[in-house]
Amino acid sequence: MKVVFVGVGAIGLPMALQIKAAGHEVQGVDVAETSRERPRTQGIDAVERYSLTNKADVVVVMVATPDQLTALVEEALPTVSGQHWVIMSTVGPKSIISAADKLQSKGAKVIDAPVTGGTARASTGELVIFVAGEENSLSYVAPVLTAMGKMKKVGIRPGDGQGIKVINQHLCSVHIVAAAEALNLAQSLGLDPAQVLPLVEGGAAGSWMLSDRGPRMLQGTEVKVSSAINIFVKDSGLVSDAAEACAADVPLLKVAHARYLAAANSGLGQRDDSRVIETWLQP
Repeated sequence: MKVVFVGVGAIGLPMALQIKAAGHEVQGVDVAETSRERPRTQGIDAVERYSLTNKADVVVVMVATPDQLTALVEEALPTVSGQHWVIMSTVGPKSIISAADKLQSKGAKVIDAPVTGGTARASTGELVIFVAGEENSLSYVAPVLTAMGKMKKVGIRPGDGQGIKVINQHLCSVHIVAAAEALNLAQSLGLDPAQVLPLVEGGAAGSWMLSDRGPRMLQGTEVKVSSAINIFVKDSGLVSDAAEACAADVPLLKVAHARYLAAANSGLGQRDDSRVIETWLQP
């Protein structure tokens, strides 16, 4: 298939490369010059704007924010008829429902397909993809999606996939902050967090986030960025907005969101999300 992949940044590029490796023709789009240069070195042409792309069968969207999705859709509307749009960004139910209404009104098919797994699983084609869409549309885009990971059907309406991702990001947000708080507690008790982590992560108190982020929390500020603090400022904010819209009480999420905001406000926004632990170390 001819695929346009919008958002070939840290997680988008490995996803696009998996699609290319599966035999599809891929063209990238990204507003950042550095994010356009990297795919070019690996055989994927990349342009600055969607309006500069070739006609595609499938458009995969991996932008960072709801506002970016809105701007992309407005730019693309004149040419979307007959295309299948796979929106994989974490943008919340409200945003994707609005985008889907506009795209479908112009003759496009829309698949709501947010992912979980981060850059590590994006690089190996092992993402978990929460897909929502009509059966015929899902069958059509399956060769593209299965190149990136495992499809898990969660519904037929745009917004169903985002709803599952909201729940996923609620847990991720809370678990990262809980891991940071626990390791800080270990240090406050006079214990060595590096010795505590392997003792607790394999038992009932363990979590995937503790095992994945814990080792990076024990390193310094300059640890390699896998997922930035600002991503969880955005994602935990989307969870908060979605909870407010349906009158759900999420006190733990609010605590976690405040920690990510505190980290961002202290200058850590572009650092790895494990650096939220530094909010306990500040005076």
